[in-house]
Amino acid sequence: MENYVIILAAYLLGSIPSALWIGKLFYGTDVRQHGSGNMGATNTFRVLGKKAGIVVTLLDIFKGTAAVLLPLLPFFHDTAIHPLILGVVAVLGHIFPIFAGLRGGKAVATSGGVLLGFNWPIFLLVVITFLIALKLTKMVSLTSIIVSILGPLYCLIYYFMGGDLYLFLVVALMGFFIFYRHRDNISRIKNGTEPKVKWL
Repeated sequence: MENYVIILAAYLLGSIPSALWIGKLFYGTDVRQHGSGNMGATNTFRVLGKKAGIVVTLLDIFKGTAAVLLPLLPFFHDTAIHPLILGVVAVLGHIFPIFAGLRGGKAVATSGGVLLGFNWPIFLLVVITFLIALKLTKMVSLTSIIVSILGPLYCLIYYFMGGDLYLFLVVALMGFFIFYRHRDNISRIKNGTEPKVKWL
């Protein structure tokens, strides 16, 4: 029973629609009805501004980190579920949130939160890569796609240095989720119609 409860807790954490709730509570705006219509940090930056975008990004990261750290709570300390599995469940909760009609974001920040909770040095490497790529491309979508490829590569290198193969497999899976969720963006990038950020 404890295993089922902790999986449910990870899903519910991931399902918290940060962009939707921040938009409605503090701005009276449903981000799903503006911009790209996506319920994620990028569209929050675009529709509500930098302050709201930063808050949503941090909250979405926290969801992934909190899910990975659930086994540290006294109630769950005997669970047999691997922390990274809980992270994947939280990512799926972000993509298919029960609190927002199963229509969520693209899971970039939440996936990053999973890395932060399990291996913070690789998380920092991914963040640095993200910021450099964003500075060069000015496109969050293209930057996210780049990170979805390089993140697993970093974990693979880490594995060959004596690290965790399980980490590589999970990050590769999350990278696939991110890449797949950006398939419409890929078409716009090819056509030269993908919007660039104006706040960087």
